[in-house]
Amino acid sequence: MPELDFRSPRLFVEADLASGASIPLDHNQGNYLGNVLRLAAGGTVLAFNGRDGEWQAVIGGRKRPDRLEILKQARLQDRLPDLNYSFAPLKHARLDYMVQKAVEMGASTLQPVLTRFTQVTRVNTERMRANVIEAAEQCGILSLSKVEEPVTLDRWLSRRSEQRLLVFCDEAAEVADSLAALANQRQAGRGIDVLIGPEGGFAEEERTLLLRQPLVIRLSLGPRILRADTAAVAALSLVQATLGDWTDAQVSG
Repeated sequence: MPELDFRSPRLFVEADLASGASIPLDHNQGNYLGNVLRLAAGGTVLAFNGRDGEWQAVIGGRKRPDRLEILKQARLQDRLPDLNYSFAPLKHARLDYMVQKAVEMGASTLQPVLTRFTQVTRVNTERMRANVIEAAEQCGILSLSKVEEPVTLDRWLSRRSEQRLLVFCDEAAEVADSLAALANQRQAGRGIDVLIGPEGGFAEEERTLLLRQPLVIRLSLGPRILRADTAAVAALSLVQATLGDWTDAQVSG
């Protein structure tokens, strides 16, 4: 793992990054640097855009920060493992938490999936994207997770590749050695889809449909019922520890 600079503030920008570039800051970015972080002209930050790596930058401006002057590259761009995290939507505060933790755990895609017992059907994807950026800024992450629009379970299954491994977390599954079960799937597919259902669980017809998928593993997350946001951390930890980029046996796309 490359050495990280945890002392310098980090800022996500949309613009391309290159040595000598001057990047205008919008009002919110200027306010964040000047009023929240108390930085002024001449202060330094690390800038990233999810494409060009991480760059050292100097703040420019008179009354308030209004631009970044890009100096030199600090880290090369990386890429996330081919790990799709799909989930039944949650209420605002818990969804914010879950998105941030999924980003920290290395999910490359966040896909809300509507099931029969899903209690929240309206999803603010712009808020989700803001949480993705915030988590990346705070945790030294260079690649941003992609946020997809909500889809029904049927539609999601119809359009996902059958060559991908589906890790279907089900509280009705028998408690077993989840790490061993996942380890047996190391060569099973191209990319991984992790699916967490709603707090009411999956309907029987949904469970049947999921178990018919070509490459599927029905996973227990232990003997206790977990809240959906807790289940996200548990499931992604198990997958990353056996099939993801925490190990050399990574499943890629």
